[in-house]
Amino acid sequence: MFKTTGLSRAALAAALVFAQAATAKTHHAHQAVDNGPHTAAAAADKIGATAAPTGPAPVPDSPAGDKSTPVPPTLPDMTAFVLMDAATGAILAEAAPHAQLPPASLTKLMTAHLTYKALHGGGLKLDQTVPISVDAWHQQGSTMFVDPNSVVTVDQLLHGLIIDSGNDAATALAEQVAGSTDAFVQMMNKEAANIGLSDTNYTNPTGLPDPALHTSAMDVALLSRAILQNEPEILDISKQQSYTYANITQASWNPVLAKDPTVDGLKTGLTKESGHCIDATAQRGNIRLIAVVTGGPTWSESTAAIETLLDYGQKFFTDTKIATANQQIDTLNNDALDSGSVPVGPAQDVFLTLPADAANSVTHNIAYTADLTPGVTKGETLGNVTYSANGTTLATVPVVALADSPAASFFTKIKRKLGKML
Repeated sequence: MFKTTGLSRAALAAALVFAQAATAKTHHAHQAVDNGPHTAAAAADKIGATAAPTGPAPVPDSPAGDKSTPVPPTLPDMTAFVLMDAATGAILAEAAPHAQLPPASLTKLMTAHLTYKALHGGGLKLDQTVPISVDAWHQQGSTMFVDPNSVVTVDQLLHGLIIDSGNDAATALAEQVAGSTDAFVQMMNKEAANIGLSDTNYTNPTGLPDPALHTSAMDVALLSRAILQNEPEILDISKQQSYTYANITQASWNPVLAKDPTVDGLKTGLTKESGHCIDATAQRGNIRLIAVVTGGPTWSESTAAIETLLDYGQKFFTDTKIATANQQIDTLNNDALDSGSVPVGPAQDVFLTLPADAANSVTHNIAYTADLTPGVTKGETLGNVTYSANGTTLATVPVVALADSPAASFFTKIKRKLGKML
């Protein structure tokens, strides 16, 4: 590696880029870096193309659609894709969603997630300075250009991680959060299991190629949803189209940002093994979508695939509030209760992702499971309500008593029996 002695940071940056471009194993190896802003398109041109997927295109499906919903588009240049509703988790379109593939820098989504968890837990602060190890400095591939002499904060490293896709930033954050990259990788895999990423195995915090490193389009969407739910502040960074650190301005690696103003994140990845992968999120009307494509031959094709998926989701689906927490949807009649009945409502708001104009087809069925002999108290869970449409279960949530209803007294029970006999 280059030493800082006698070199300006900008000169070092240029030298590093030249060295990285000559290294076949680098990740985002030809990233354009200069002393002024550059466009995502310019960066894409410098990367070039990768081989298009071979074999038949993955068959698309729409688990959330009904018989009147058009089949999702076929995207033959992609190895896999998933379109998810961020609020409900409904899958609007998918093709080969569980194919285990190299994630490249999509790995950094988990690195960002664990960093934000440490921030929320108080283990880190945004303005905290982070030491840069020699290992972080020596990371191959895309970089934000930190070195052991850098004075850099967690906030700056997060920008370098998400916008610049810096492998140096990923390593520095991993070391700061866990003490070592090995310990951080253990945290990554434990968190993947907690989230339910069944197709994923992490071996490093950067996404640099490793035969044992893999994920799927579905797992990327699930992780993105968890991040949006728990760390939505990531969008404040991921929506930025460039970032300047140490007088070096780099364009975001997400080419969709420059094309679509509804898109405000999240991450991209590129290695020879992975192809051009994009994980994008967009607010389209009343619905926030997560679109993941993998294996694209160029950034242009992958960007077009993302736009096709987002357009499909916006056109054919909507989010609808079906029920409001603690608003009555039924009356439970039972002689075990002194009043003979109790009003019942869902324990939480119920939002469903539905095909356009399908809200009127939703029905609900309540299964009561509680023992009413002792009476019930307000807020007590009495069973579950299941919402369905056209024979497909859409959601199941608990139902609760909306009022106190004590057990029937001995005299009330006798009176009711006599009333039934007359």
